[in-house]
Amino acid sequence: MNLDNPQTEYRPETVMDTDAQQVGKLYAKAFLGAATKAGQVEELLEELGSLVDDVLDKNVAFSRMFGSQVLPHEEREAMIDRVFRGRASQLMLNFLKTLSRHSRLDALREIRKAAQDSYDQSQGRVKVIVTTALPLEAEVKSAIADAVRQRTGGQPVIVERTRPDLIGGVVVQVGDTVFDGSVAARLRRIRKKMIDRSVHEISSRRDRFRSADGN
Repeated sequence: MNLDNPQTEYRPETVMDTDAQQVGKLYAKAFLGAATKAGQVEELLEELGSLVDDVLDKNVAFSRMFGSQVLPHEEREAMIDRVFRGRASQLMLNFLKTLSRHSRLDALREIRKAAQDSYDQSQGRVKVIVTTALPLEAEVKSAIADAVRQRTGGQPVIVERTRPDLIGGVVVQVGDTVFDGSVAARLRRIRKKMIDRSVHEISSRRDRFRSADGN
């Protein structure tokens, strides 16, 4: 895949509201500070990721209630103890209660992303989201990793996604830049060129007709 020709028509999976991103970065910094002090950065990042992926994303009703600002802090704190005590680390419990106190439990996804991105950057890692119609083959994965490594100088961390509607090809997202090599994307671009050409030809013929008619 040529990483020198990014396309912009494929929407990145990690697009977030700017204000939410800022909130995420603020609390991610505090989270990483506490995790670093405890000497448990990778463990706590994994725990935070599991909370988002395995609990919030798989339980929509609970996720909405958990992040709701309608409930008072006392009720949210009691819910945190009831659901997570004995299952989550003490540092994670304290962090969740801090977020509850500031009505920021709804920002956990943004916090998780900002914390992971910040830590990866500090370790020289580059997150690469690779989306394919079928599971990624080892040779393709290796080729993408090599291309990203040469382009960025960082260590690629490949995150695989599947989207059957891609038809074929590969979509690679590095940060906010998307390199779209899918068949579907090429078909959309070809279709757009054909439509633009047709509109241009119709417009030209209409102009010639008016000139011949003397109007």
